[in-house]
Amino acid sequence: MGSLKTILCATLLTTGLLAPQARAVDGADAQLHGFATCAGRLSALMEHQWMFDGAASEETEHSRALVIDILDAMMPADRGRDVLSWRIEAKVAHSALLTRASFAQEPRDRIWAARTALRLTEDCQRFLLG
Repeated sequence: MGSLKTILCATLLTTGLLAPQARAVDGADAQLHGFATCAGRLSALMEHQWMFDGAASEETEHSRALVIDILDAMMPADRGRDVLSWRIEAKVAHSALLTRASFAQEPRDRIWAARTALRLTEDCQRFLLG
């Protein structure tokens, strides 16, 4: 039951239905939180691609580096712990989603997880384009 709870929480965090309780994000932190979340998601995607699509990992690594550069430039010195926490939470949640997309027993579940992961990483790419 513990792993089911972990997967459920990761899925809810990834889809935005569950927010981390310890650190509520207000309007002033929304952009910082967005970039931190994308850094985590892109880290998870890059590591997933190392196993399944090595060539794609290079492009993801480049996008991730850009997001981290922007994040480092905008991060106040006293927010490092929060930003790192957001990055880790997003990476863990996105990694669980990618694992589900690759290994879930139910085809519908795999398709849902793959589409959700793709949508979330496309949202991150829009940060770089917009």
